Amino acid sequence: MESLLINRLSTLAHPGRMAMFRLLMRRCPDEVTAGEIAQALDLKPSTASIYFSALTKDGLITQRREGTRLLYTVNPAAAREVVAGIFLDCCRGRADMCPPEIATLFQDLAPSDDSKFNVLFVCSGNSARSIFAEAILRDLAGDRFNAFSAGTAPRDSVNLRVLELLKAKGHDVTELRTKGVTEFQAPDAPRMDFVFTVCDRAANEDCPTWAGQPVSGHWGVPPPVKASGTEAERRLAFQHAYGALQNRIAAFTALPFALLDRGTLQKRVDDIGKATTTPGN
Repeated sequence: MESLLINRLSTLAHPGRMAMFRLLMRRCPDEVTAGEIAQALDLKPSTASIYFSALTKDGLITQRREGTRLLYTVNPAAAREVVAGIFLDCCRGRADMCPPEIATLFQDLAPSDDSKFNVLFVCSGNSARSIFAEAILRDLAGDRFNAFSAGTAPRDSVNLRVLELLKAKGHDVTELRTKGVTEFQAPDAPRMDFVFTVCDRAANEDCPTWAGQPVSGHWGVPPPVKASGTEAERRLAFQHAYGALQNRIAAFTALPFALLDRGTLQKRVDDIGKATTTPGN
């Protein structure tokens, strides 16, 4: 067991392999294609192949072939074994050696402001999908959740089709605007209880760690702004994105938060992200 821990630590000591492992950790439990990973990390196919081989050999990630595609996913059990190997075996589980950030992960989740949970939806441009999610959550369960959205590279303004659809669905759009994630990482920003990425590009990016260790999840939705075809087909893509997010948010708000420990809640959040959603009306 000790030799396996040493091998895994040696594998993760390489910046490129660590970057690949961290990307798959952020996308957990998603399966991600080799091409998407290489593109996100700006790796040559040959270099990416070497990294995949090393991480797979040590059991840190798993590989599955689907037709001509290779799909990769992180191995959560291996990640737990690495942490346990360092903390329990090497440090003998001493509480004074445990970082406070880890200790908070074992506490039951409670709203940051003692009344409502703070939820942040993140995508790249913050002009469509994350705006949809912010508006949906605010109107669906605004009595229990404070909804926010942000982008890793925010656009100048919210997409006009998004505003048009939200108005048609009865949402108030007067306060909706594009924002950068840095706005929510400032010292005086609200502390988040949940952070959800709703586009693959944002999930693939290596963002700074959020204060307070919020529960995170990836609820990727295809980008409606990239839809092609007729005007009706492009509008339908926005309807589908709205419906998929509405279904996921409805499932999320229905969770019995007071009865779930953090680990179970994380699994429920992941299951919602994996679920095949039928777009709403």
